[in-house]
Amino acid sequence: MHNIDELNSILNEADCLVSEAQLNEALDKMAQQITDDLATKQPIVICVMNGGLLPTGALLQRLQFPLELDYVHASRYGMATQGSDLNWTRYPQTDFKGRDVLIVDDIFDQGHTVEAIIKWFEENGANNVYSATVINKLHDRKVEMRPDYIGLDIEDRFLFGYGMDYQGYFRNLQGIYAVKGK
Repeated sequence: MHNIDELNSILNEADCLVSEAQLNEALDKMAQQITDDLATKQPIVICVMNGGLLPTGALLQRLQFPLELDYVHASRYGMATQGSDLNWTRYPQTDFKGRDVLIVDDIFDQGHTVEAIIKWFEENGANNVYSATVINKLHDRKVEMRPDYIGLDIEDRFLFGYGMDYQGYFRNLQGIYAVKGK
């Protein structure tokens, strides 16, 4: 456990890159795009835990059409990119075979994990797999795929807030912050 004063210092010195209002505007735009594409498809929305919790909840409040909700908890081992190289803490419980699936996560950084999750769903019978991330981190170290829905492009810094953590903390913040000097 970290010292509360150290954590508060990190937050107080951090640069706020995206305000709550800017997040809401990006989420509204994403929700409209998702609605345009998926409103008639009865998709299963899959939250990628833990980072996808806040973005998924915010998007769900904006999606006013029939959908189902489930979640996965998976992380990648090393730099492997194959679905079988994910460490699955929880698989989806909803039968998604032949269904359209929307994967929601907080950030598209290098993309290995979301790419592997998408591939796993495709290999296990999903009809179409879409992906959405609130943040796209701007750098050239990414996999070739891109999420179907992206909220905001953000510079390549150590980010936290709105699902993203700083050493396990601050996922709950209603903004996107960067650690000072990183």
